Amino acid sequence: MKDRDLRVKLAIGDNGQVGGMIQYLPIEHSFVNGKDLYFIACIWVHGYKQGRGNFQGRGMGKALLSAAESDVRGLGAKGVAAWGLALPFWMKASWFKKQGYTKADRKGLAVLLWKPFAHDANPPKWFNENKKPQPISGKVMVTAFVNGWCPAQNLVCERARRAAAELGDKVEFQEIDTSEREAFSEWGIADALFVDGKAVRTGPPPSYEKIRRLLVRRLKKL
Repeated sequence: MKDRDLRVKLAIGDNGQVGGMIQYLPIEHSFVNGKDLYFIACIWVHGYKQGRGNFQGRGMGKALLSAAESDVRGLGAKGVAAWGLALPFWMKASWFKKQGYTKADRKGLAVLLWKPFAHDANPPKWFNENKKPQPISGKVMVTAFVNGWCPAQNLVCERARRAAAELGDKVEFQEIDTSEREAFSEWGIADALFVDGKAVRTGPPPSYEKIRRLLVRRLKKL
Protein backbone atom coordinates (compact mmCIF):
# COMPACT_ATOMS: atom_id res chain seq x y z
CA MET A 1 0.00 0.00 0.00
CA LYS A 2 3.00 2.30 0.40
CA ASP A 3 3.26 2.66 -3.37
CA ARG A 4 -0.29 4.06 -3.35
CA ASP A 5 0.60 6.90 -1.01
CA LEU A 6 -0.85 5.28 2.09
CA ARG A 7 -0.04 7.67 4.92
CA VAL A 8 0.04 6.89 8.64
CA LYS A 9 0.29 9.06 11.72
CA LEU A 10 0.79 7.84 15.28
CA ALA A 11 -0.25 9.40 18.59
CA ILE A 12 2.27 8.96 21.41
CA GLY A 13 1.24 9.13 25.06
CA ASP A 14 3.17 10.72 27.93
CA ASN A 15 4.58 7.28 28.73
CA GLY A 16 6.14 7.00 25.29
CA GLN A 17 3.69 4.32 24.16
CA VAL A 18 1.79 4.50 20.90
CA GLY A 19 -1.81 5.18 21.91
CA GLY A 20 -3.44 5.58 18.53
CA MET A 21 -3.01 5.80 14.78
CA ILE A 22 -4.71 6.93 11.60
CA GLN A 23 -4.34 5.52 8.06
CA TYR A 24 -5.42 7.45 4.97
CA LEU A 25 -4.79 7.31 1.24
CA PRO A 26 -6.02 8.82 -2.04
CA ILE A 27 -9.62 7.73 -2.48
CA GLU A 28 -8.84 6.51 -6.00
CA HIS A 29 -6.77 3.71 -4.41
CA SER A 30 -9.38 2.82 -1.80
CA PHE A 31 -12.55 0.72 -1.79
CA VAL A 32 -14.70 3.85 -2.11
CA ASN A 33 -15.82 5.61 -5.27
CA GLY A 34 -14.58 9.18 -5.37
CA LYS A 35 -12.12 11.67 -6.84
CA ASP A 36 -9.63 14.24 -5.51
CA LEU A 37 -10.30 13.24 -1.90
CA TYR A 38 -8.31 11.34 0.69
CA PHE A 39 -9.98 8.43 2.45
CA ILE A 40 -9.49 7.46 6.09
CA ALA A 41 -9.30 3.68 6.08
CA CYS A 42 -8.84 3.39 9.85
CA ILE A 43 -8.49 5.57 12.94
CA TRP A 44 -7.90 3.88 16.26
CA VAL A 45 -7.15 4.83 19.88
CA HIS A 46 -6.39 2.04 22.35
CA GLY A 47 -9.19 1.81 24.90
CA TYR A 48 -8.30 -1.10 27.19
CA LYS A 49 -6.41 -1.11 30.48
CA GLN A 50 -4.67 -4.31 29.43
CA GLY A 51 -1.54 -4.03 27.33
CA ARG A 52 -0.44 -0.48 26.64
CA GLY A 53 -3.32 1.05 28.60
CA ASN A 54 -6.41 3.14 27.97
CA PHE A 55 -5.63 6.26 25.93
CA GLN A 56 -9.21 7.24 25.13
CA GLY A 57 -10.75 10.45 26.43
CA ARG A 58 -7.52 12.43 26.01
CA GLY A 59 -8.19 14.00 22.63
CA MET A 60 -5.92 11.64 20.70
CA GLY A 61 -8.56 10.84 18.08
CA LYS A 62 -9.28 14.50 17.42
CA ALA A 63 -5.56 15.27 17.22
CA LEU A 64 -4.96 12.44 14.75
CA LEU A 65 -7.88 13.52 12.57
CA SER A 66 -6.77 17.15 12.61
CA ALA A 67 -3.21 16.19 11.67
CA ALA A 68 -4.43 14.07 8.76
CA GLU A 69 -6.73 16.82 7.50
CA SER A 70 -3.92 19.35 7.66
CA ASP A 71 -1.63 16.96 5.81
CA VAL A 72 -4.00 16.31 2.91
CA ARG A 73 -4.90 19.98 2.59
CA GLY A 74 -1.22 20.56 1.92
CA LEU A 75 -1.32 17.84 -0.71
CA GLY A 76 -4.11 19.62 -2.57
CA ALA A 77 -6.98 17.32 -1.66
CA LYS A 78 -10.48 18.72 -2.10
CA GLY A 79 -11.70 16.98 1.04
CA VAL A 80 -11.58 13.94 3.27
CA ALA A 81 -13.86 10.91 3.32
CA ALA A 82 -14.19 8.40 6.14
CA TRP A 83 -16.35 5.45 7.03
CA GLY A 84 -18.02 4.59 10.29
CA LEU A 85 -20.61 2.25 11.74
CA ALA A 86 -24.13 3.25 12.66
CA LEU A 87 -23.78 1.24 15.89
CA PRO A 88 -21.53 2.64 18.64
CA PHE A 89 -18.82 0.01 19.01
CA TRP A 90 -16.11 0.63 16.40
CA MET A 91 -15.28 3.51 14.03
CA LYS A 92 -18.46 5.27 15.13
CA ALA A 93 -20.13 7.37 12.44
CA SER A 94 -21.51 9.61 15.18
CA TRP A 95 -17.97 10.54 16.24
CA PHE A 96 -17.08 11.75 12.75
CA LYS A 97 -20.28 13.81 12.65
CA LYS A 98 -19.15 15.58 15.81
CA GLN A 99 -15.93 16.47 13.98
CA GLY A 100 -17.82 18.21 11.17
CA TYR A 101 -18.35 15.29 8.78
CA THR A 102 -21.66 14.69 7.04
CA LYS A 103 -23.21 11.54 5.60
CA ALA A 104 -22.52 10.96 1.91
CA ASP A 105 -23.80 7.39 1.53
CA ARG A 106 -24.83 4.34 3.51
CA LYS A 107 -24.73 0.58 2.97
CA GLY A 108 -26.26 -1.42 5.79
CA LEU A 109 -24.52 -0.42 9.02
CA ALA A 110 -21.59 1.15 7.15
CA VAL A 111 -21.91 4.92 6.81
CA LEU A 112 -19.74 6.89 4.39
CA LEU A 113 -19.01 10.42 5.57
CA TRP A 114 -17.01 13.32 4.23
CA LYS A 115 -15.72 16.83 4.88
CA PRO A 116 -15.21 18.91 1.71
CA PHE A 117 -12.48 21.56 1.56
CA ALA A 118 -13.41 22.96 -1.86
CA HIS A 119 -16.74 24.11 -3.29
CA ASP A 120 -16.30 21.92 -6.38
CA ALA A 121 -15.62 18.71 -4.42
CA ASN A 122 -17.95 15.81 -5.20
CA PRO A 123 -19.26 13.50 -2.44
CA PRO A 124 -17.96 9.92 -2.35
CA LYS A 125 -20.13 6.85 -2.81
CA TRP A 126 -19.95 3.21 -1.86
CA PHE A 127 -19.33 0.83 -4.72
CA ASN A 128 -22.20 -1.54 -5.37
CA GLU A 129 -21.73 -5.22 -4.63
CA ASN A 130 -21.72 -6.81 -8.07
CA LYS A 131 -21.77 -10.51 -7.24
CA LYS A 132 -21.24 -13.01 -4.44
CA PRO A 133 -19.37 -16.32 -4.30
CA GLN A 134 -21.56 -19.27 -5.19
CA PRO A 135 -21.82 -22.55 -3.27
CA ILE A 136 -20.43 -25.73 -4.83
CA SER A 137 -22.40 -28.96 -4.72
CA GLY A 138 -20.83 -31.57 -2.44
CA LYS A 139 -18.37 -29.18 -0.82
CA VAL A 140 -18.17 -26.43 1.77
CA MET A 141 -16.93 -23.35 -0.08
CA VAL A 142 -14.98 -20.80 1.95
CA THR A 143 -14.19 -17.51 0.20
CA ALA A 144 -12.09 -14.76 1.78
CA PHE A 145 -11.88 -11.32 0.21
CA VAL A 146 -8.72 -9.54 1.35
CA ASN A 147 -7.73 -5.97 0.58
CA GLY A 148 -4.66 -6.06 2.82
CA TRP A 149 -5.02 -2.73 4.61
CA CYS A 150 -6.83 -4.03 7.71
CA PRO A 151 -4.86 -6.32 10.07
CA ALA A 152 -8.09 -7.57 11.65
CA GLN A 153 -9.51 -8.72 8.32
CA ASN A 154 -6.17 -10.26 7.37
CA LEU A 155 -6.43 -12.27 10.58
CA VAL A 156 -9.91 -13.48 9.63
CA CYS A 157 -8.56 -14.72 6.31
CA GLU A 158 -5.70 -16.64 7.93
CA ARG A 159 -8.00 -18.23 10.51
CA ALA A 160 -10.42 -19.32 7.81
CA ARG A 161 -7.59 -20.68 5.68
CA ARG A 162 -6.22 -22.71 8.59
CA ALA A 163 -9.63 -24.07 9.58
CA ALA A 164 -10.42 -25.09 6.00
CA ALA A 165 -7.06 -26.82 5.57
CA GLU A 166 -7.64 -28.96 8.66
CA LEU A 167 -11.03 -30.28 7.57
CA GLY A 168 -10.07 -32.19 4.45
CA ASP A 169 -10.92 -32.17 0.77
CA LYS A 170 -14.61 -31.52 1.33
CA VAL A 171 -13.76 -27.95 2.34
CA GLU A 172 -12.43 -25.69 -0.39
CA PHE A 173 -10.77 -22.36 0.42
CA GLN A 174 -10.53 -19.49 -2.04
CA GLU A 175 -8.76 -16.18 -1.41
CA ILE A 176 -9.58 -13.20 -3.61
CA ASP A 177 -7.07 -10.35 -3.51
CA THR A 178 -9.01 -7.10 -3.85
CA SER A 179 -6.02 -4.79 -3.40
CA GLU A 180 -6.06 -4.24 -7.17
CA ARG A 181 -8.93 -2.04 -8.33
CA GLU A 182 -9.76 -4.39 -11.23
CA ALA A 183 -10.46 -7.33 -8.91
CA PHE A 184 -12.32 -5.14 -6.45
CA SER A 185 -14.50 -3.64 -9.21
CA GLU A 186 -15.41 -7.12 -10.44
CA TRP A 187 -16.97 -8.05 -7.09
CA GLY A 188 -17.60 -4.76 -5.31
CA ILE A 189 -16.36 -6.40 -2.09
CA ALA A 190 -13.19 -5.30 -0.29
CA ASP A 191 -12.83 -7.41 2.87
CA ALA A 192 -15.27 -10.20 3.70
CA LEU A 193 -15.68 -13.87 4.50
CA PHE A 194 -18.29 -16.08 2.83
CA VAL A 195 -19.19 -19.69 3.56
CA ASP A 196 -21.33 -21.37 0.91
CA GLY A 197 -22.26 -18.01 -0.53
CA LYS A 198 -23.39 -16.50 2.78
CA ALA A 199 -21.52 -13.64 4.43
CA VAL A 200 -19.98 -14.31 7.84
CA ARG A 201 -19.87 -11.43 10.30
CA THR A 202 -16.22 -10.42 10.69
CA GLY A 203 -16.45 -7.49 13.08
CA PRO A 204 -15.11 -8.12 15.63
CA PRO A 205 -12.98 -10.86 14.01
CA PRO A 206 -14.39 -14.32 14.79
CA SER A 207 -11.98 -16.68 16.53
CA TYR A 208 -10.41 -19.64 14.75
CA GLU A 209 -12.56 -21.95 16.89
CA LYS A 210 -15.76 -20.16 15.89
CA ILE A 211 -14.91 -20.35 12.19
CA ARG A 212 -13.99 -24.02 12.49
CA ARG A 213 -17.28 -24.83 14.26
CA LEU A 214 -19.17 -23.11 11.45
CA LEU A 215 -17.37 -25.18 8.81
CA VAL A 216 -17.98 -28.40 10.75
CA ARG A 217 -21.71 -27.63 10.89
CA ARG A 218 -21.76 -27.03 7.16
CA LEU A 219 -19.89 -30.29 6.55
CA LYS A 220 -22.52 -32.24 8.47
CA LYS A 221 -25.20 -30.88 6.13
CA LEU A 222 -23.53 -32.14 2.96
